[in-house]
Amino acid sequence: MIRAILIDDEERARRVLTNLLTQFCPKVEILKVCNNVPDAVLAINKLQPDVVFTDIEMPGYSGFELLDFFKNVDFEIIFTTGYHEYALKAFQVSAIDYLLKPIQIDQLENAVRKLMDKKNANMHKRLETLKENLKQTEIHKIALPTFDGLLFVDVDDIVCIEADGAYTNVSTKAKKPIMVSKRLKYFELLLENRNQFFRVHRSTIININFIEKYSKAESYLSLQNLKKIKISRDKKSDFEAHISDIRL
Repeated sequence: MIRAILIDDEERARRVLTNLLTQFCPKVEILKVCNNVPDAVLAINKLQPDVVFTDIEMPGYSGFELLDFFKNVDFEIIFTTGYHEYALKAFQVSAIDYLLKPIQIDQLENAVRKLMDKKNANMHKRLETLKENLKQTEIHKIALPTFDGLLFVDVDDIVCIEADGAYTNVSTKAKKPIMVSKRLKYFELLLENRNQFFRVHRSTIININFIEKYSKAESYLSLQNLKKIKISRDKKSDFEAHISDIRL
């Protein structure tokens, strides 16, 4: 959803824009409708909208002067006015769009599309940055919550992780399986940036560094701790591609 605040000193103009957005732009949530800039400033600070639709010529302060109240403008602006001569100045202050009254439905929808595209692009950029940061934060040791406390284990020592109902058994090269009060999904997310771990079955994650033999015909793995692990049919091709990439 796009969260919006509307500013216009004319009651009819406020009503028309509210109705148009409600009827034709359902992804826009109207947080507040204001009839002057000072009231809008209070609402913006409190509600943190994604966009402000504002008239330009209003008593007291103009729509352009709205920006003077903020050190950092972290919302988009769409100007709505009956005067076309302000268009150039509107885009000089980086407005998303400039809508002439009476507002045309297709122009309003196009302005909202621009908002959605920009919001989605920003979200994608933030996600990519987060993923990149996670890649650079490699986990070397994890704490396993057991029945009597936490057991700290080197990630590289984990041979395989197997689901056991609401619990998980973690096998290491040095010890017998450790029963942990976490589900398998927890470990899949925790270790997703360590490419030596691969979920070969809905109930099993293995460390490919401990594979002793891979039987392609029978779809099973022999691990160094003498365990035999079945590879599910839907994971087989992904597993083979994964170990091929690791070799490269």
